[in-house]
Amino acid sequence: MGEKIKIHCSHTELRDPTSLVEHPRNYNTHPAEQIRLLAKIIKHQGWRNPITVSKRSGFVVKGHGRLAAAMLLKTEKVPVDVQDYKDEASEVADMIADNRIAELAEADQDALKDLLVDEVFNDFDLEVTGYDPKMLIDWDNEENTSDSENYSRKIEAPIYEPKEKKQPQINELYDSQKQADLTEKIEKSKAPEELKDFLKAAATRHCVFKYDRIAEYYSHADPEIQDLMEQSALVIIDFDKAIENGFVKLSDEIANLYAKQK
Repeated sequence: MGEKIKIHCSHTELRDPTSLVEHPRNYNTHPAEQIRLLAKIIKHQGWRNPITVSKRSGFVVKGHGRLAAAMLLKTEKVPVDVQDYKDEASEVADMIADNRIAELAEADQDALKDLLVDEVFNDFDLEVTGYDPKMLIDWDNEENTSDSENYSRKIEAPIYEPKEKKQPQINELYDSQKQADLTEKIEKSKAPEELKDFLKAAATRHCVFKYDRIAEYYSHADPEIQDLMEQSALVIIDFDKAIENGFVKLSDEIANLYAKQK
């Protein structure tokens, strides 16, 4: 004895699914996985749509997938809506339109994802919606790839090209006056020598680098000097190395995006 499925939809009669004849001009195919999923949905929801049969030809016009699902479930009766068609063209056109109109819909993937992860679906078999939960993971991976591509464009290192004919003088690259004043005070203090060394090292943080002038100087320098300036983090050519060496600190949001890129 087959499955007894509750019927919620309007219909003109109930028929044995084995008595129904698929339309010979139906061009749609239904993979086994689709039929399995549709059968699961019908078993859970009951019949929400009937199978449409043409009164003039006796063929199924709409609901070929539902018919296949009913056969899989071995249901004894299915709801059938028998409809009139004035001619074969109208009958076939309705069958084609039923398939085509659904194909023209465009899903908002973000809205769909938000809906599928809504708390209303807690402890609910998400497959009954027609979507495999694994698809959410696939979508996340696609988003991550997109984010990484977008982020890659944002973190392109600058290109250092000379803007002036002459290379800046060294004294134009930094201002060490505050460092010098503080170092002098440290030297005159009664602090132990070991502590003085520490404080003088800390005083170097008061050296102000003028990065626009440094960039100009770098653009005129030979490769050996450029390499030393890069290692000193005076300019950044390679973000990977800069982050690895602790020269660059990213905000949490940007850091997370950068991590996805790696």
